[in-house]
Amino acid sequence: MPEEPLQLAVIVGSVRDGRLGPTVAAWIAGQARERGDWIVDVIDLAGIDLPMVLPDFGGTPTPAAAQALATLTPRLERAEAFVVVTPEYNHSFPASLKNAVDWHNRQWHTKPIAFVSYGAVSGGLRAVEQLRLVFAELHAVTIRDTVSFQHAWAQFDADGTPTDPDARIAAKIMLDRLDWWARTLREGRAARPYSA
Repeated sequence: MPEEPLQLAVIVGSVRDGRLGPTVAAWIAGQARERGDWIVDVIDLAGIDLPMVLPDFGGTPTPAAAQALATLTPRLERAEAFVVVTPEYNHSFPASLKNAVDWHNRQWHTKPIAFVSYGAVSGGLRAVEQLRLVFAELHAVTIRDTVSFQHAWAQFDADGTPTDPDARIAAKIMLDRLDWWARTLREGRAARPYSA
């Protein structure tokens, strides 16, 4: 009996005007779709008006927050794996991404998270290292292998394709590892419910 398709969410972490994030996310989502057995959902945080003010623990979100969460939360819940696409801002990741992470908790538990980063000379890798610490606290598993674009604005052609052929190789390695973890953790959750 064939396995159920993997539910993958690709999260566009930047909401800045003129951002490169949607281009990078569209490319990695295309790489994931080429596998043929993944259902890919691209979540662009710029399209979700999630407030920066969180309620008290156990408190009720404002109507505006509840409306944004009604859009975002079921998509995170449904996902069995994530690819987070992030730039590097001041040696870290965007506040919009941290905000989306912090509004949720169990949606991240026992799920694998891979990273595609971009930036200047560091290629966004300092943002990724900090995100690993955040997601460890949320009982998620981060994938060691990443895709990183140094001097990112010069790395994509007019069609949104990376000019370096090694990017496709790096993406395949990362997605292969993500697939392994996602399917292994799916089996684990089914066999033994996780308590956090």
